[in-house]
Amino acid sequence: MAQGSGYGPRVVAVMGVTGTGKTTIGVLLAARLGVPYAEGDDFHAPAAVAKMSSGVPLTDADREPWLDRIGAWARGRAGLGGVISGSALHRAYRDRVRAAAPGIVFAHLTGDRGLIEERLARRQGHFMRRELLDSQLAELQPLEPDEAGVTVDVSGTPEEITDRVVDALRDLDRSAATR
Repeated sequence: MAQGSGYGPRVVAVMGVTGTGKTTIGVLLAARLGVPYAEGDDFHAPAAVAKMSSGVPLTDADREPWLDRIGAWARGRAGLGGVISGSALHRAYRDRVRAAAPGIVFAHLTGDRGLIEERLARRQGHFMRRELLDSQLAELQPLEPDEAGVTVDVSGTPEEITDRVVDALRDLDRSAATR
């Protein structure tokens, strides 16, 4: 499972707006696949974290070094596999990561706004403020048909969501094998 393009285990980027469970699902998915997990937030520069902590959305210029660091990590895991989390809200952001790591596949976590808001209200100790959900939802460009990836609903338990991601990745592998 999660084999990619004939070169070994895939690198999967778990993406979505704040509150969809990228970290929780990323950790569970990595454990299920037997590959390392990297927290995408750890790739942000301190100035970017400070900006988000104060409720200010990042600009594209703020994100470029972050995306480059994620791409470099993913490239380094090519053929070895890995899971990394990150919002990857715009197609251009995903394209930038793909330019560094062409075999990466995105798992887009998506769900009902009310559910996401409820999860954000319960979350403690995270720098991303609830107020940024609106800007992220406004900016979100879902995966397009020509992008390697899967879209998975975030309702249910973390284990159920992870099961759906694993199943969707298997379906993606089967689909790629028949082309």
